[in-house]
Amino acid sequence: KTALNGDGDGRGVSQISAVLETKERNNVTITPPPVKIVALVGEESVSPLKSAPWEEVMLHTANRLKWVDEGFEMDVFSDNIILSDQSKVDILGKKLSQTDILMIVAVTNQETISWIQGNSKNIPNIICFESSPALTNKLGGLSLHTEVKGNLFSKVGSILQVKNTNESKEIAQTVSEAWNRRNSDDIRFCILVIINAYIRPVSILQNLRSKGFSTLNCMVQNCGSQVLNCLLDPNCRNALQCLNNCSPIDQVCNYRCIASYESPALEAFSLCVLQKHNCLQLDAKIPEKPYVPPMESFRGQDLSHDIAEDLFIGWLGSLNWSWRVVAGQNPAYDQFPCQYQLFYRGKAKGSFWYEPVFQVSTLEGQLVWRRRRYRVKRWKIPATFYFSVLDNGVVSKEFWTIVDVADDLSWGLFHYSGAAQVAGQSYTGAVLVSPNGEYPDETQKEKLVSSLEKCGIKEWELFMVDNCSCQDPPLGIPDGSSLHSKIEVEPKQQSSV
Repeated sequence: KTALNGDGDGRGVSQISAVLETKERNNVTITPPPVKIVALVGEESVSPLKSAPWEEVMLHTANRLKWVDEGFEMDVFSDNIILSDQSKVDILGKKLSQTDILMIVAVTNQETISWIQGNSKNIPNIICFESSPALTNKLGGLSLHTEVKGNLFSKVGSILQVKNTNESKEIAQTVSEAWNRRNSDDIRFCILVIINAYIRPVSILQNLRSKGFSTLNCMVQNCGSQVLNCLLDPNCRNALQCLNNCSPIDQVCNYRCIASYESPALEAFSLCVLQKHNCLQLDAKIPEKPYVPPMESFRGQDLSHDIAEDLFIGWLGSLNWSWRVVAGQNPAYDQFPCQYQLFYRGKAKGSFWYEPVFQVSTLEGQLVWRRRRYRVKRWKIPATFYFSVLDNGVVSKEFWTIVDVADDLSWGLFHYSGAAQVAGQSYTGAVLVSPNGEYPDETQKEKLVSSLEKCGIKEWELFMVDNCSCQDPPLGIPDGSSLHSKIEVEPKQQSSV
């Protein structure tokens, strides 16, 4: 990689090229040095994430960075530390002298601003959000200037510095779009993008769109007819154009393109280019963190595999669906409106299936129904499962955990970790479900918060699913399917769809 050296202190990609990743040399493990990050947030500033304090949001982000790499170390400070005793100021100053990234959020106090300006000159990466226009932003040691100062990513197209590169503009664009989506995944994503670009590779972001000639050669030799058919099909062509405008590591942008323009031609293209021949030479794995413990008992009885499957099946039989999704945590996969879950046992012995039915608001403003079909296999511990699905020509594999289900089946919480291996995408998420799509009442709040904590999720991370206009969902399960075997579900008045 080429170093992007500017007015920083010389730290950057070139200086750590020898330790970009852990290697085995002479039976000695060489671990790359930690990436040091400092987040400085305005005292008592409030985030748009259900009004959670920015300090709490950034502390949670620091924990979630550890899921990606234990070597990512982020310290969080409130800017009132500048006005406190000198010993605390000295601690912050020392941290800044060693940091790779300074993240400034909602800082407007003039005394703090002056102190930052005098103590951040040698920091190679500084990103400012919702802060004073007097603060300077830098990427890779290069100062960036925008028409809308104080927020590097308000108008990325207005970056004026001549020395800046197209790569930096693309990185700034990616971070801009992620930050403006206002969710916890994308706040962490902003930091990971900068680490990946200017410090050292981030494993979960090693998704390059193309390997150059080898990619083209693979596509032409193996998938010529599928490529041609895609280019001749309006939906498939629009999907490729849409994907080309996304950063290849931006899952939210990429999946919205796929869900908006899915077609048989796109499925055939992806199946050949990605799934069968892996022309992009990608390899994503299911994340191992966070570890989420499954529920162990239900209604006073130790959980068995049969009971766990029954809990997934939920209300199906009394209602036309197993569960409706109330809220989700993953911005790429959980945000769709009108999500219905259908779990059922298949005709073949031991088979179990999951079919989500959901709406997509396409990029052209249409509301369309989508449906997927997952094969579900029990794992060795009850309430844990492996799911697999062919989604628009690409296989995704997921590990699901039933975290909690209320005794009266009034709500449930399911966590998942997954990967689309040949698309280079790995992800985690969780869904809160209920029979009618309504949030659990206040009597359940303490138990719900406790269950979310097991997933490493704060309640303010969840965003509500729009269940307002869900007419005529394409529900139904195959003839010969079966439902509950162990638990009884009390009949419930079916709410309107």
